[in-house]
Amino acid sequence: MKIRIKDIAKAVGVSPATVSLVLNNKPGISEETREKILKKIEELGYSYNRSNSRILKSLSKNIRFIVYKKHGKVVGETPFFSALIEGIEQEARDEGFNLLISYINEQSGDRQEIIQIIKETPVDGILLLATEMYPHDLLIFNNLTLPIVVLDSYLENRNMDFVVIANAEAVYSATVYLIQKGHREIGYLDSSVWIKNFEERREGYEKAIRESGLILKKEFILSLEPTLDGAYRDMQEILKKGAELPTAFVAANDIIAFGAMKALKEAGIKIPDDISIIGLDDMPFCEICDPPITTLRVYKERMGKIAVKRLIERIMNNVEERVKIEVRTELIERKSVKDNMLF
Repeated sequence: MKIRIKDIAKAVGVSPATVSLVLNNKPGISEETREKILKKIEELGYSYNRSNSRILKSLSKNIRFIVYKKHGKVVGETPFFSALIEGIEQEARDEGFNLLISYINEQSGDRQEIIQIIKETPVDGILLLATEMYPHDLLIFNNLTLPIVVLDSYLENRNMDFVVIANAEAVYSATVYLIQKGHREIGYLDSSVWIKNFEERREGYEKAIRESGLILKKEFILSLEPTLDGAYRDMQEILKKGAELPTAFVAANDIIAFGAMKALKEAGIKIPDDISIIGLDDMPFCEICDPPITTLRVYKERMGKIAVKRLIERIMNNVEERVKIEVRTELIERKSVKDNMLF
């Protein structure tokens, strides 16, 4: 049984706000009303810990974290996902929940098997890493009655909570930064593999170009595989064809930026003297590569913690509203961008 504030309020004859004040041990409520509410909570099968102001429910204290891999070209053993999982594990542990991790590999056809495991194993909620998911991939979770929070992808028209990167805003700000540095021919290193994050990032790039009055040249938008080897290989092929290049690129992520930089440098193109590059993620190698990469820092651990906090809120309070939480990025200036205003 799940407790709902509005049900307690209706049973006692008070407002949900009054119940919330009592549950959070706030002043402004008469002792008589407070005792009525606490008594009703106990009648509903819950106990109330007055020392820490929490309802103690009969919980399994388990959260299942599902890592969904559609193709594995984005989700993998990278510093980005390691930091994300670290944040998730830390927050779950701090809140007294066990974290059970499952992997769904679409190519292995194990989706139904995982869903069966979820149904058979007592868990209180699901945290779903949807980086590689398409909207229709969420359909298999529709019949689950558990609270669900979707992490790292916003899929429209789905009645769930989402915690995501502010993708469009991030790349928009990076493109504007290059314009402020005097660049007028700016390209975009896109991913040849679709995920929602990359789509939103490209939208941010295109919006910045249009609003600045610059010409959006489709030939400056290059599609590279979102792996180190793949981006390097694809950029090599593009350079062999003698493609016209801009003075600067914004990359869909650091991995694409790094692979492209390797191919450019091997072709004798100097960074940032000939071409400037901005990445996105702020992975550890950004600081040690030559030159160190200017990038957009994603607060990965914080994202994981926020997602767990929201899931536990849903588990404990059965909140009805659905939210989309966007975590903003921060531009980290290093040495991969040339200031064209000085020349």
